[in-house]
Amino acid sequence: MFDCGMHMGYDDHRRYPDFSLISKSRDFDHSLDCVIITHFHLDHVGALPYFTEVCGYNGPIYMTYPTKALAPLMLEDFRKVLVDRRGEEEQFTSLHISQCMEKVIAVDLKQTVQVDDDLQIRAYYAGHVLGAAMFYAKVGDSAMVYTGDYNMTPDRHLGAAQIDRLELDLLITESTYATTIRDSKYAREREFLKAVHECVAGGGKVLIPTFALGRAQELCILLDDYWERMNLKVPIYFSAGLTIQANLYYKILISWTSQKVKETYATRNAFDFKHVHNFDRSLINAPGPCVLFATPGMISGGFSLEVFKQWAPCEMNLITLPGYCVAGTVGHKLMSGKPTKINLDKDTQIDVRCQIHQLSFSPHTDSKGIMDLTKFLSPRNVILVHGEKPKMVSLKERIQTELRIPCYLPANCDAVHIPSTIYVKAHASNTFIRSCLNPNFRFLKRSKEDNSDQVLRNTNPTAPLQVNDERVAEGILIMEKGKKARVVHQDDLLLMLRQKKHDVQFAYCCAAQLDNLEETRNRDDALGLSDKCSSLQLLFKELSNYFSGVNIEDLGEHLQVESFHVSVCLKDNCPYRIIDNSQKEAVTVYFCCSWSAADEKLAWEIISAMERFNLIDNLPCRNSISSTN
Repeated sequence: MFDCGMHMGYDDHRRYPDFSLISKSRDFDHSLDCVIITHFHLDHVGALPYFTEVCGYNGPIYMTYPTKALAPLMLEDFRKVLVDRRGEEEQFTSLHISQCMEKVIAVDLKQTVQVDDDLQIRAYYAGHVLGAAMFYAKVGDSAMVYTGDYNMTPDRHLGAAQIDRLELDLLITESTYATTIRDSKYAREREFLKAVHECVAGGGKVLIPTFALGRAQELCILLDDYWERMNLKVPIYFSAGLTIQANLYYKILISWTSQKVKETYATRNAFDFKHVHNFDRSLINAPGPCVLFATPGMISGGFSLEVFKQWAPCEMNLITLPGYCVAGTVGHKLMSGKPTKINLDKDTQIDVRCQIHQLSFSPHTDSKGIMDLTKFLSPRNVILVHGEKPKMVSLKERIQTELRIPCYLPANCDAVHIPSTIYVKAHASNTFIRSCLNPNFRFLKRSKEDNSDQVLRNTNPTAPLQVNDERVAEGILIMEKGKKARVVHQDDLLLMLRQKKHDVQFAYCCAAQLDNLEETRNRDDALGLSDKCSSLQLLFKELSNYFSGVNIEDLGEHLQVESFHVSVCLKDNCPYRIIDNSQKEAVTVYFCCSWSAADEKLAWEIISAMERFNLIDNLPCRNSISSTN
């Protein structure tokens, strides 16, 4: 099972996944080989303690080291907001969180983990947030990648996603920004800083709802640097002790950050903020401008909602939404238009007179990044998840049209069946291996200018001899019940079956016309040769001129091209001869031709050529050709 998150927009049973779809009997240990968590955001890990400690899953759980360190902080903060501040029924306790984390097995990037005899997994750097990973999973010959959330462009504190080029049957990718192509990062940063600066310069307060881990650090680095350059004295606050803990982990896990942060770490830690301070609740209504980072990021509850209630009615204040907001949250309502009032519940309504500024500092990749990753991995199938249906439909069409990859976007609870790859491993016999190693020379006369596919006909009479070694692994695949598959040479098979080699040879004895042959003799001045030799030499000359690109061998008694043999037939009653009574008077010599089934096309080209330059009168019907075993 990939990820075990919760829906931030619901307060009822829809908050958690419907685990009964995994097992009606709730025997999750039997149904699942493992659970893989891609990163610490609640929509990916929020239901994990509930699943393990309440529902009873006891199998292995895999995540990266940073995720294992930071997930308990996020879960505990969520539990406090839910129970201590909102008074909701406790779904899991602090003890449940710690017991859940004891089941977790931490993994390094690119570390191949053998979960059991069949399943193999590997983590790849995903960007997005500290410790986020894409996971590769392989069972037998079937392989897939689940991206989780990822970012294909680096930012100030994290690098871009990185993954090997893999042979995949399936890619499951997030599609949060399925149709969005973001502007330049620097343009977005300038716009954000301008909006914040103008608000505080006018005496207003700026609320930046953000999750304590991820965008908070990114924007703190940006604002801290800007405050230093502009020599601003307006206070910047963090709302929660959680972020202080998070910053400590960021300092410790510096190897997971961007290259720039790592390079400057020796002289200055980027997470030591000079202008950012802790926020005390008593300062909510204090006079004067300030900038406040408050959690959670979607204003779905917690301290960000508490501050929003106080600051939203004032026109001087600014709410800037730097990331994606799930439908049903206050953040989503603010992003969906310019509301003047927001109903929190049937008894609570908030006047919204403040400025609303929406700017994408989201750590999710945009549509270009999704297309780039899909093209790079070139999987046989794609499934889109983690997005909004109308936009996912558009992205699906692009993937299928531009990349020609089958794409699916199943709704929640829908099942999708994807064909997978199966390779049959077969043992090769020694005879088969030796036959593959033996040279298989072909001699062709080819001109350098000849780039056509025509093999036999070449009009260049001075074409050089070209030697090709065309080795072909020709064998027989044997699959027997209860035994491993084998690839054997045909000679092995004959021994196994106790049979002799069975060849099919085609033969045709054609009559040459006396008049035509005499004309050819006179033209080529071939006196002094016996009729037999003279006829074969004349045929050799005609064929060599006609097929200048083919190596025709003159072996004295017969001519040979591949398996095609032609010789002068001296038999009075050749079984392969076809002649009618009208031809008998003119016949002076017969040419007996034979060839194997593999060279049938070649044989017909030669016989047709013999008819074309009038050595034989009529081309035989193919049905009249005799075959022998």
